[in-house]
Amino acid sequence: MADQDDHAPRPMKRKTRDNDEQGESSRRKRRADFRDAEDLANVNYCFEHGLRKVKPYYFKYQAYAKGRWLGRKIIDVFTSEFRDRNEAYYNRAIEKGLVTINGEKVDVDTVVRNGDVIGHQIHRHEPPATDKPIRIVYEQKDLYVIDKPGGIPVHPAGRYRHNTVLHVLRKQYNIETLYPANRLDRLTSGLMLIALNSQRAKELEQEMSQGKIQKEYVCRVEGEFPEEQVVCEAPIKVISFKLSLNYVHEDGKPCKTIFERIGYDGKTSILRCKPLTGRTHQIRVHLRYLGYPIANDPLYGNQTSWAPMLQTSHTMTEPEAQTVQQKLLQNCAEEELELPTDDGRCSDCGVALMADPKPDELYIWLHAWRYSGNGWSYETELPEWAKVAEINHEQDTVQTST
Repeated sequence: MADQDDHAPRPMKRKTRDNDEQGESSRRKRRADFRDAEDLANVNYCFEHGLRKVKPYYFKYQAYAKGRWLGRKIIDVFTSEFRDRNEAYYNRAIEKGLVTINGEKVDVDTVVRNGDVIGHQIHRHEPPATDKPIRIVYEQKDLYVIDKPGGIPVHPAGRYRHNTVLHVLRKQYNIETLYPANRLDRLTSGLMLIALNSQRAKELEQEMSQGKIQKEYVCRVEGEFPEEQVVCEAPIKVISFKLSLNYVHEDGKPCKTIFERIGYDGKTSILRCKPLTGRTHQIRVHLRYLGYPIANDPLYGNQTSWAPMLQTSHTMTEPEAQTVQQKLLQNCAEEELELPTDDGRCSDCGVALMADPKPDELYIWLHAWRYSGNGWSYETELPEWAKVAEINHEQDTVQTST
């Protein structure tokens, strides 16, 4: 990595984040909250072909420089971190002043420093989400228990902002702030506990961290899972933060998941899963490790090009993890070049318009079915993929015995 002094000086002296600016953080947050609420009030959703869509809109992205950005050229940061647009676009955006550091225009060779505020004025095209409704299962004065459909993220992140559970609920029910006590992946469906104030959220989070809330999931996996109960305690480690990939690793954190088969249709098995710890992708990773991945899992399933690298009953070493990460990054880069488009470009920003995904590609067969605590229990209806006729009798038997 080149030293900062090797690069040409900036056109203007850069501002830094001093103590006075830090002291105004609460005022900045209030302004951001106001802008967020104003933007949400003006958002336009439309529905077609099983998808919820957001009309493209202008948005100024601002964030403090992340640790992994420091010492890197601004053009390299954008082309590697925000890959929905190509290098040619970012070169034009920097030249036009749409990309800034601390509010100042920069050039492509500007190096990111600690404390920098990175800005990007962008015509935002959010990906479609599922059009299935977010159903409220139970409601109290300070709590919503919802049934989240698979195919929509919970929080604004990456390319998603308004097409998220929190923004849809805020707009639908005219609520200023929501506090999720638990999270589900974009692809996962099922129960979520969403507090309406910070105190209730804190109470629920404490109960979860202390193991006072029991979670039960259902999933559909490849193959004939054993009839007897299976307990997996393989440790899990993050292999790639960027790709959100985790796997069983010799230096991983302790994990425990209990699996029980509740049905088999000759090709796939329906399981009840009880995670006793809360690691990211824990159920998906443990099932892959056991040799029974979720049948339509695009990350840990057998249909991926990197599936052979995620070996069954094998604990990764650090060199193996690095090799997997490198190969996955290469695979993702190659697949991005092959993404289907509508053979058109946005008339406002010139970005290539992507073809819509199929609704059944937006979710996996993993569902948060039941949460139980001290004196309470909430559950959802089972999803359609868990209601096949071949498993109904066995499923009813298990439910009756619990």
